Amino acid sequence: YDEKDKTVNVILQGACSGCPSSTYTLKNGIETMLKNMLGDKVAEVVAING
Repeated sequence: YDEKDKTVNVILQGACSGCPSSTYTLKNGIETMLKNMLGDKVAEVVAING
């Protein structure tokens, strides 16, 4: 988490790494959940393939 730009970096591993559906899951699942839970503390969730 980078508090300055409010970005959360998520490392995708295993089958998720490089999967086309992982972007959808990340944006519509994880990012939405974090924004609902943390409000304006999170601006964006970014995938990092690991």
